[in-house]
Amino acid sequence: MNAEATRESYGKALAEIGSNKDVVVVDGDLSSSTKTALFAKKFPDRFIDVGVMEQSLFGIAAGLAYSGKTVFASTFAAFTTRAVDQIRFIAHDNLNVKIVATHGGLTNGPDGWTHHSIEDLAIMRALPNMAVVVPADAVETKKVIAEASLVQGPWYVRLSRIPTPVVLDEGYVFKLGRGAVLEDGLDVTIIAAGNTVAMALDAAKALKEKGIEAAVINMSSLKPIDESMILKYAKATGAIVTAEEHNIHGGLGAAVAEVVSNSYPLPIEMVGINDRWGPSGDTSELWRLFSLTPESIVKAAEKAIAKKGTRT
Repeated sequence: MNAEATRESYGKALAEIGSNKDVVVVDGDLSSSTKTALFAKKFPDRFIDVGVMEQSLFGIAAGLAYSGKTVFASTFAAFTTRAVDQIRFIAHDNLNVKIVATHGGLTNGPDGWTHHSIEDLAIMRALPNMAVVVPADAVETKKVIAEASLVQGPWYVRLSRIPTPVVLDEGYVFKLGRGAVLEDGLDVTIIAAGNTVAMALDAAKALKEKGIEAAVINMSSLKPIDESMILKYAKATGAIVTAEEHNIHGGLGAAVAEVVSNSYPLPIEMVGINDRWGPSGDTSELWRLFSLTPESIVKAAEKAIAKKGTRT
């Protein structure tokens, strides 16, 4: 299976959409890491590096958006949340700023907890007007960036530092607010986003060997979220597992639970970071530490299935 870091495909996508002269990119002294350097090299007159000043980064992005520009503002995910005050103004005024944060989740592992981002999705989900998207792979990232450049309003797009398996084909179509069914099944539904989508597909294969048919949904759009698809599969399978590289409080699992608790309560098991900080370490080691593995998803699926009861 091919693999490419979603931050790499972001840089390539930016360079492609840069032919639109309304597109401006702002970065916080990390362009070689966020890959906005590809845009800067091609369109230097529309690239601004503000240095290590995240509040200024998003303040400048807001000003550019007020002047009619389509703004892509990037830094690491863990640094983005330093500027929540400025981002609140972007969300409140529904500005056309696309916050594209790289090194999301635990993928900046060796740099320790200060560089891990396990709370960003919860914060961004809580801001009115803010769209929240976590692409599954390089293919989807390019589609997301292209779509974001055409849709007015603020977006938060979380990307990964490390290579991510490519699970989607080039014909894939991204639509904000829509999930994508990658595998069908009637025993349990696995809903994942970002790096955990590939894990979910591996888990589905392992479950199939045990005679369990699992549906796998790529829920890259956390907000707005695809309520109709969630409810359809909740009713079809009667059990849900969510998998995310984020604190289970306020992330994908919480978003799914909000949907089903209102309309169709059923067993939900959440695979994610259970409200704790992580140490410095290789990302794969941290995933194992926090039980973010296909094996953990399999166990969660079996547990959710065991909890199924007769609905009245």
